[in-house]
Amino acid sequence: MKKKALVSLLMTATLAFSMLTGCGNSADSSESASTDKATEEKSDGGEKADGEIKEFTAFFATPGTEINDDNEIQQIIAEKTGAKVKETWLTGQTDKEAVGTLIASGEYPDFIEGGSGTPQLIDAGALVPLDDYLDSYPNIKALFTEEEWNKIRQEDGKIYFIPQFSTIKGEEKVCTHNDEAFWIQTRVLKWAGYPKVETMDEYFQLIEDYNEANPTMEDGTTNIPYTILCEDWRYFCLENAPQFLDGYPNDGSVIVDPDTLKVIDYNTTPTAKRYFGKLNEEYHKGIVDPESFTQTYDEYIAKLSTGRVLGMIDQWWDFAYNVNDSLKQQGLDLQGCNYVPLPITIEKGMKNQWHNSGGVLNVSSGLAVTTSCDDVEGALQFVNDLLDQDIHNLRFWGVEGVDYEVLDNGEFYRREDQRMTAADTAYKAAHLCTYSYFPQYNGTSDDGINANKPDGQANEFYDGLNSEVQECFEAYGAQTYVDMIGTSEAPGSWYPMWSYSNTLTTNTAGGTAWIKMGEIKHEYLPKVVMADNFDAAWTEYMDVYAGCNPQDFLDEMQTELDRRMEEAAKFN
Repeated sequence: MKKKALVSLLMTATLAFSMLTGCGNSADSSESASTDKATEEKSDGGEKADGEIKEFTAFFATPGTEINDDNEIQQIIAEKTGAKVKETWLTGQTDKEAVGTLIASGEYPDFIEGGSGTPQLIDAGALVPLDDYLDSYPNIKALFTEEEWNKIRQEDGKIYFIPQFSTIKGEEKVCTHNDEAFWIQTRVLKWAGYPKVETMDEYFQLIEDYNEANPTMEDGTTNIPYTILCEDWRYFCLENAPQFLDGYPNDGSVIVDPDTLKVIDYNTTPTAKRYFGKLNEEYHKGIVDPESFTQTYDEYIAKLSTGRVLGMIDQWWDFAYNVNDSLKQQGLDLQGCNYVPLPITIEKGMKNQWHNSGGVLNVSSGLAVTTSCDDVEGALQFVNDLLDQDIHNLRFWGVEGVDYEVLDNGEFYRREDQRMTAADTAYKAAHLCTYSYFPQYNGTSDDGINANKPDGQANEFYDGLNSEVQECFEAYGAQTYVDMIGTSEAPGSWYPMWSYSNTLTTNTAGGTAWIKMGEIKHEYLPKVVMADNFDAAWTEYMDVYAGCNPQDFLDEMQTELDRRMEEAAKFN
């Protein structure tokens, strides 16, 4: 739709992503032969009467994998909706750097998800306000309640983006824990006889004991007991564990006491000192990967994909979709290299809140239409069409008879060979098209039978697990990843506070403090973990941290928490 935006992105060397070539190779001839049903589906599709296929562009400020230009399901969707989107992803920059480059050029793709650079885009006037359009697109409007749409409004009272991942339709169906956890490989638990592991100390002791008895994988490759991802914004894998260890949910930047509705700084709690002291101890024992503080995200994912890493803290969405497919393709899943979460807290007997019910509404970023888009109505119509149930099924289940089958009772399932092809990189690039950063549903399909995504379909989910994970679940009386850690009720109307802190800039004292706090943690926490004298290093860190004026940040967060509770009261 916007050729000049496409050319601009191509010409901007610092963005370093390709707009014209896919990352995967085409599937081989045998795979192509298996898609006769897909071809049949194309010919039967609802192609627009005039045969025109509109072409839009999109950039997502997060790493991702491009699909092939002739991707089969993308073409089916194009013929049914009359539109398609060329998606590109972040490569070699931070999200804010990439967004800054686009702002400097003054030209944008038709769609954008700016990540933490979204406030920059709003300030630059790069995003189209959606308020006057929403009533014309019922599928989009139905994504959120009036209260939720109100939360998405920015300070000027306008809505600029659509959060993509929080909407649950019908009954909630959750089998995977999509969020943060202490993860451990099933081979470690199996070796130890599937012990009950509840505390941080027990977790690391188990990893130590296993690694001492089993220093290598089956092929002789040396294990990495524990690694940490610290690159850029993903350093949450290092820094925010104290909130979970004290039994709180993922407010991300602060703890919220649900009884007093007061914010607490998790960076300075006794639990924070114990946690980083433990990492320091494990680092000097050789348990913590010495490359933790220098590895890139790509290097981290590649490391996990070898099966060498016994454990880590991370969000499921940050590693699993790449790593699990790789492990499956190599047969490493059958060696017990898949990860399961454990209900870790700082002390025994504490209720953990690693997993909460309900969706998490991110009011700081989402899919936006830019001012460079020549056809805003057409762009929003495409988003609306992607939420039709038949299109949603194509996105996440694929083509019936090719990617999944249907039982007599209407329930979807996959054969084992279909599960294997769904994990194959080349097949995904050539055939599957989830439009993964466009709005989507979790929960139940309109048919009242199926989950909107395969990972929410209980029978399909369990049947698709390898025998090692199934054995592990059985040992702990679990059927899903969520069962391994338990489910807590959804937090209060303030939740999550990270969706506000993600919008902060140096325009306020609290925002300035927040940015300085992040810089100091990036610099000092690796030093604290590696220090020969932990107590001295921790004292120095706390002194420097205090110099950031964190109270300015906490005061601003408290004000926002109070505002959210007042707004929520208007709808209750």
